[in-house]
Amino acid sequence: MNYSPVTVTAQVAHSVRNFQQQHTGHAPKSVTVVLSNGTMVVTLHETLTPEEKVLCSTDKGEAQIRDFHRKLIRLSLGPLQDEVERITGSVLREVLVEVESETGAVIYVFTTGSMLQVFKLVGGLSSEVWGESEPDSV
Repeated sequence: MNYSPVTVTAQVAHSVRNFQQQHTGHAPKSVTVVLSNGTMVVTLHETLTPEEKVLCSTDKGEAQIRDFHRKLIRLSLGPLQDEVERITGSVLREVLVEVESETGAVIYVFTTGSMLQVFKLVGGLSSEVWGESEPDSV
């Protein structure tokens, strides 16, 4: 199947949103997907529950929340991985998870073998600075 990048990213965003809702009972406020050269970064905005945010106020609690989300994706990845692979037509080699406790974001990084560094910007960049249109969000 041939999908446009916008359609692929929107489908992945919906799949990840549904996955998060089904497995935690809490849907993110929005989901952003960026797809580029064998790497897809999915950011689930404001997805931590109020209780998780409170736990994140301590280093120990933040580590527990980060560990929980990493285990969640690792233990229940099968169906989500199958769905992302179906949508993108690519085999996933690795999925990384990071939790941004200050904003309540959870970031999934799907790779097909790339080395990756993720930088979370405070406030983001305008499209004029970025030089491209904004990524798809749902």
